[in-house]
Amino acid sequence: MSRYKRPESVLVLVCTARNEVLMLERVEPPGFWQSVTGSLRWGESAALAAQRELYEETGLRGGSLLCNLRQGERFPIVPPWKQRYAPHARINTEHWFVLRLPSRRGVRLNPAEHRRYRWVSARQAARMAFSWSNRKAIRRFCQ
Repeated sequence: MSRYKRPESVLVLVCTARNEVLMLERVEPPGFWQSVTGSLRWGESAALAAQRELYEETGLRGGSLLCNLRQGERFPIVPPWKQRYAPHARINTEHWFVLRLPSRRGVRLNPAEHRRYRWVSARQAARMAFSWSNRKAIRRFCQ
């Protein structure tokens, strides 16, 4: 086990049959909207991390409805978060998943991570998303 974060993460899109997307506003920084995200723990698969993060951040259980899109992105680790990773870590690998629901559901936020949530159109979600990879995934899989 390392004291550093693993440079691998999941992005979980939560979409409805009407192309609505669940967006979460982070506690810090304010105005930072995103889908469910989180780092893989050492020894954890991307699928298990997606299930865990979905439940921790929203209270939703994906079960068999959570689909591994078998796509993702690789991107540089940005300076504000660099100290969380080993000195040689430069790139994060992000794995994409989607949970397609028939309709909106209420969620239970983790108040340490997120201040509020909104269900919005896929177009609005793509505009709200802080991360370029989050925007790209929404445009590709939620419209």
